[in-house]
Amino acid sequence: MSKLNYVFKNNSLLELALTQSGVDSEHNNERLEFIGDRVLGLSVAALLYEMFPNETEGELSRRHATLVSTETLAQVISGLDLAGKVRHGHMTAGRIQHVLADAMEAVFGAIFLDGGFNAAQEVIVDIWRNLAAAEVSAPKDPKTKLQEIVQKKDSGALPVYEFLEETGAAHNPVFKVRVSALGHSAIGKGSSKKTASVEAAEELLKILAI
Repeated sequence: MSKLNYVFKNNSLLELALTQSGVDSEHNNERLEFIGDRVLGLSVAALLYEMFPNETEGELSRRHATLVSTETLAQVISGLDLAGKVRHGHMTAGRIQHVLADAMEAVFGAIFLDGGFNAAQEVIVDIWRNLAAAEVSAPKDPKTKLQEIVQKKDSGALPVYEFLEETGAAHNPVFKVRVSALGHSAIGKGSSKKTASVEAAEELLKILAI
C-alpha cells in the first residue's frame, strides 16, 4: 500500500472527492469526477506521446483506452491508501469497481482545483509511467479483439451493440450499452456511448473467457 504523493492545502476537497452520491446526493464527487476525467485523459495522452514517439494515433489510442479504463483506475486507487476511505452507499460487488474508479478521477479533479494542472499532472505521471511502460506493444482495444474473435468463430459475423439508456445528471451522464455475440451478451456503462460499448466488450470477453 502506497500513499498519494500530494499534500492537500484544502482537505475538504479530498473528503468531497471520496464521497459518492449514494452517501450524499448534494455534496458528492460527481463534479470533481467530471473535471478529473479530463485532467487524467490529457495527462496520460501527453505521457504516451512522449514515451512512444514512433507509434501511430491508433496505437496510442489503444494504450490510452486501457490506461484510463475503469479497471485500471480501480487498481490504482486500491494500491493507494485511499480505497478504504471512499464513502459509498450500499453497492453490489459489480459496482464497487466503478465507485473506486470514479473516486480516483475525482481525486485528480480535487488536486487540479487545489494545486493546479501541473500538480495533478505530476501525480498522474508518477503513477502511470510504470503502468504505461509495462505494455511492450500497444494492446488491442476490447471492441477490436471481440470483433476478430467473433468473425473467426461465427463465419464473419459481427458483435451487435445496442444502446439501452442514458441516466444521471446532464453534466455527468451515464450511458448503458449491451453487446451480443456467440450466444451471450454483456452490458457496459460509461460517460459516453463509446466508453460504455468498450466496457460492454470487455465484460463479454470475460464471459467468453477469452
